[in-house]
Parts: sequence; C-alpha cells; structure tokens
Amino acid sequence: MIQRLSTIKALLHAACAAFVTQRIEAAQAAMLTAQESANSETKSSAGDKYETGRAMAQEERNRNAVQLQQALQLQGELARINPEVAAESVRPGALVHTNIGCFFISISAGKLTLEGQDYFAVSAAAPVAASLAGKRAGEEVVFNGKKLQIQRIE
Repeated sequence: MIQRLSTIKALLHAACAAFVTQRIEAAQAAMLTAQESANSETKSSAGDKYETGRAMAQEERNRNAVQLQQALQLQGELARINPEVAAESVRPGALVHTNIGCFFISISAGKLTLEGQDYFAVSAAAPVAASLAGKRAGEEVVFNGKKLQIQRIE
C-alpha cells in the first residue's frame, strides 16, 4: 500500500507537470501567432488601420507573454516539490486526505482523476491549503463553514 501511495503522488506530480507544459506550449504558440499577425500587417493608404492592427497584435503577444511567464513560474514551483518525500504535516508536496476530498499541495492545476479517484491539485496559497497548512493527521479545521478533518497525509 505504501508503494502505491507514493506512486499516486508521483503520478499527480507528473499530471501537474503535463498541465504546466501544456500551458507553456499554448502561450508560446499564441505569442508566435500574434507576432506573425503583427508582421503580416501591411501598410495601406489607411495608415491608422495598419497601426491599429499592429498595436492589437502586439497587445495580444504581450498578454501571452504574461501567461508564459506565469506558466514558467508554476513550473519552477513544481520543480521544488519532490513527490518521493513523505510529509508529516500539510506543506507543499503533501497529499492530504480529508473527509471532503484529497488535496495535492503543489500548483493550481484543478481536479485530477487517477485510478477512479479525484484529487485536487492546489497551490499552497489556495485558501483550503492555507487553512490546512502545518496541520497533522487527525487534526480538524473549519473551512467555508465546514469541518475538515485530516485523515492522513502522505
């Protein structure tokens, strides 16, 4: 059972890494498309239209650059987590089993389903993770008016 549990953490970590990689690739592709759009704008007799088109394409490229930067930051946060290290308290890298669900404290990647079980990848800054931070198995917290009991931590 212990081996399977550490495998689940490794699989959750890999799923989070795939989520981040997809975000990085999508942002890079969108930046390239926006840059190509800006470069393909041709100067016409309607000079304002040309300038507006280039400015809009540049804005789009800048928005995607911000998304790329955020995805790279997530990648860095995930790289600092070793899924092979067991956790005794709630901290980044911990897999927390509670009476309302299982939380992988890592990055905000949302709901992940492995072997028919739902897990929620949340960042340490997420409200639920912040309320659980530092707690140990058997402890309880109140989150959104609900009693959350930590059943076990991996």
